[in-house]
Amino acid sequence: MKRYIRNMKMLSKEENERLAKFKVCVVGCGGLGGYIIEFLGRLGIGHITAIDGDFFDETNLNRQILSEIETIGKSKALTAQKRMKQVNPLIEVTPIIESISRENADKVLRGHDLIIDAVDGINTRFLLQDIASKLNIPLIHGAIAGWYGQVSTIFPGENTLDKIYPSKDVSGLESELGNPSFTPALIASIEVSEALKVLLNKGELLRNRLLYIDLLEHDYVVMELGT
Repeated sequence: MKRYIRNMKMLSKEENERLAKFKVCVVGCGGLGGYIIEFLGRLGIGHITAIDGDFFDETNLNRQILSEIETIGKSKALTAQKRMKQVNPLIEVTPIIESISRENADKVLRGHDLIIDAVDGINTRFLLQDIASKLNIPLIHGAIAGWYGQVSTIFPGENTLDKIYPSKDVSGLESELGNPSFTPALIASIEVSEALKVLLNKGELLRNRLLYIDLLEHDYVVMELGT
């Protein structure tokens, strides 16, 4: 198919066709999540579940690709679905207009091949890790704050977040360091590249490792976290 012909130099025809069969859940449709859904949709991932109970406001306009003047006040999950209909109508986006919680996580995450973390709360990330492990689904973790970002790939039972965060109750640094336009796009692209490798069983993963990026000083470090 001509739509995906530019994928063909890095992926085989068979691999491209396999993408249409995968079901990926993106939890959060804001700064990270909007870009993640955009990249997954353009790659040709067949089914994307977009989870977010929030609505766009003016503060999102500096960084969230799905936010526009016209979408202020509108559901982020529904906007993601509408956007993908314009970008790639061959894929199916299922919007879930509620925040992920202990009460609904099992139900909404079950049945996916992969879960991608695009949330901004550490407690919620631990919830995703717990439920993903219970459901035997790999999880791609990503987080940003100002000039900084990080990515890790977590397989069921590895509990990698326990090694990254000293406590579930600490606050993220986003509120202190800000959220610019470029960091979400960068970290989202790395999360999606990890997702593609997990789905197709290709390359070296950030498994039991954390990629830490400092764009201010151009420091790119892969930290071994142990098994």
